[in-house]
Amino acid sequence: MGERCSWCGDDPLYVAYHDTEWGVPERDARALWEKLILDGFQAGLSWYTILSKRENFRAAFEGFDPATIATWGELEVVRCLGDAGIVRHRGKIEATIGNARAYLEIDASEGFDSFLWRYVDGAPIQNVWRSMAEVPAETPLSRQISKDLKKAGFKFCGPTIVYAFMQATGMVNDHLVTCPCHATVARLSA
Repeated sequence: MGERCSWCGDDPLYVAYHDTEWGVPERDARALWEKLILDGFQAGLSWYTILSKRENFRAAFEGFDPATIATWGELEVVRCLGDAGIVRHRGKIEATIGNARAYLEIDASEGFDSFLWRYVDGAPIQNVWRSMAEVPAETPLSRQISKDLKKAGFKFCGPTIVYAFMQATGMVNDHLVTCPCHATVARLSA
């Protein structure tokens, strides 16, 4: 059995995330939206910070229900800014509200899951990286998706954030080929 991808280290929370979630193809539109929002909150921070606060985010953002969040205004922004359990960044909180509205438009017209998965023709890209040094921070595809999300009204979705999102949601399999999860995720993609 090979070694896990080195980025997860040996922290139990990170190992569990790596082994059971990261890279597993996500097809649920609302779950995809939640992951994109959380990746936006990560900007400038470590993923571990966001992962350790994920349940607090879910509570603060009412289960990441886009229909609810789309109706929010200044009162909810202020409430979130007072919540020490999440990342208290006005721009990111306000972007989440706008992103909920953009999500609802895309979901109503074609399905948010369909919108995203069409970029990879419905099947995860199977990369064969042998070292973390080979894994890119962004790609031409993540730049295109970022551009299209921004055109649709999304914020905090630059190409690096989008690539991290693609990795997390299994749009790309970026487990190293030496990691036991690479083969597992590849089988889930077939």
